[in-house]
Amino acid sequence: MTGMTSTARPHLNRRLAEFGTTIFAEMSALATATGAINLGQGFPDTDGPEEVREAAVRALREGRGNQYPPGPGIPELRTAIAAHQQRRYGLSFDPDTEVLVTAGATEAVAASMLALLEPGDEVVALEPYYDSYAASIAMAGGRRVPVTLRPDDTGFRLDLDELRAAVTDRTRLLLINTPHNPTGTVLTRAELTAIAELAVERDLLVVTDEVYEHLVFDGAEHLPLATFPGMRERTVTIGSAGKTFSFTGWKVGWVTGSPELVTAVRSVKQFLTYVSSGPFQYAVAEALALPDSYFEDFRRSMQTRRDLLAEGLTAAGFRVFAPAGTYFITTDIRPLGEKDGFAFCRALPERAGVVAIPNAVFYDDRDAGAPFVRFAFCKREDVLRQAAERLRAM
Repeated sequence: MTGMTSTARPHLNRRLAEFGTTIFAEMSALATATGAINLGQGFPDTDGPEEVREAAVRALREGRGNQYPPGPGIPELRTAIAAHQQRRYGLSFDPDTEVLVTAGATEAVAASMLALLEPGDEVVALEPYYDSYAASIAMAGGRRVPVTLRPDDTGFRLDLDELRAAVTDRTRLLLINTPHNPTGTVLTRAELTAIAELAVERDLLVVTDEVYEHLVFDGAEHLPLATFPGMRERTVTIGSAGKTFSFTGWKVGWVTGSPELVTAVRSVKQFLTYVSSGPFQYAVAEALALPDSYFEDFRRSMQTRRDLLAEGLTAAGFRVFAPAGTYFITTDIRPLGEKDGFAFCRALPERAGVVAIPNAVFYDDRDAGAPFVRFAFCKREDVLRQAAERLRAM
């Protein structure tokens, strides 16, 4: 019969049935439609360093990266990533066998899950979690087991007893994110020590998303899990240029780990994007070699913006959880007489001319995340001031 499909089965793979259009696309479209200030999706509203942008232009003009780059990434970038890990953390990686360039951290997460999981394997992940984690685990046929970070007077905290209890004989790996999006939590040395001990004791792999490594505030310290005893050989560490250098559209990420782990992830990555971001890889190689003053100035600038938005949100009546890292602030809307983050965020553009993200999308337990709303502060200071004024007026 004309117009009918040959099967009644849904077109979308059942593993992905729960995943529709991302909340980021929905809220960004709402920002465009209403002219609201978009503090939802995490991208800066200014470009990064001019010398890095010019490095990309130079690569384009000189014909470097305009054709397929090497599958693992260009040697210059792999060498720069290894040098960065050595200089910042004392971690030594072989650029040829222990570094892999990916199409952003999102591909790195997906390729890691597809490479390391078999159907039925359990993945313990910190909740709330970035939305691609759940989709990547589902695509691999794994089962996510959330361990919820819960708020106290200072921020969101990990319950180590709950983490241990979540590990079963079916657990294959731990998916860790620090500095943590969306809560801004930075895991402490004691917490990371306990995670490392658990991974060694239960012989677990760990995938750790550290894309906000250079955005830590108030004396907090980013400690790569791979530096802890027994973790170098069982940890896949994910990094990214987008958040550190404010070129999120370039989609240059990377994986570091043992040759065995990196080979496994590369085996999947080659059938996802094969390669990407050719000329940008040369630019990021130069960016990673910028002096320490760049990274410190960047961190200080973001902390100033964090404080500016946090003050405005507090004045507007939100309960604010000041983040120790990332460029997001999580707030509690209950002091405003609200309790449904979805409804609040969908109405906020009309009410106040500001867009935010409901944290519930990052939870399996939607009720646990219902009263929390995330704002991004990686915007110009004048934009943040205007957003704060609009929210206070609301």
